[in-house]
Amino acid sequence: MTGEGQENYRQRLVDLAARLRSDEVGMVDDALRHTGGDSSGNLSNVPLHLADQGTDSFEQEMSASLLKNERAIQREVAAALDRIERGVFGRCERCDKEIGKGRLEAMPHARYCVDCAQNAEADGEPGFQPTLL
Repeated sequence: MTGEGQENYRQRLVDLAARLRSDEVGMVDDALRHTGGDSSGNLSNVPLHLADQGTDSFEQEMSASLLKNERAIQREVAAALDRIERGVFGRCERCDKEIGKGRLEAMPHARYCVDCAQNAEADGEPGFQPTLL
């Protein structure tokens, strides 16, 4: 891959990392907010209805799950930036072939080519993360 091509991907990854950090702030607040009473914005300290508590609990769990996914993507973006610095960006970590341009356009933090990603997922490779996008 040319230096210009790598610079383009590096900038896209830096922008993605900044956006993920920005999104994380709101997700942390949603995942850690308390239900009921003044801290949730209610006007009184009267407990919520059970159905409301269930909905609130579900929303908190969803936010926590999204936050976990965001942090995994942040790690992948950081690893991709490291691969650029080491001069191995754009090469599959499994077979060492070039990762297709279309895949890198869709997912610039990809570690594997399409074939190896499918095989790693099917093989249940330890530590393999399915496409995080």
